[in-house]
Amino acid sequence: MSASRNPPASSPTPTTPAPSFVKLAMRNMVRKGSQSLLHLGLTALGLTGVLLLLAWFGRPHLPG
Repeated sequence: MSASRNPPASSPTPTTPAPSFVKLAMRNMVRKGSQSLLHLGLTALGLTGVLLLLAWFGRPHLPG
């Protein structure tokens, strides 16, 4: 039993790392320009609205 059961070692292939998601998002934002800023503004307004609505419904009712 001199035969080895290990598979032959494959040589590692050099690969370039994929760009990070932040870098891709920044590149996409620069390319799209004002559309990205509009979507960012709408998202901020929507999130603010949801938080204000939750705060309104969750406010304590004190006897007055």
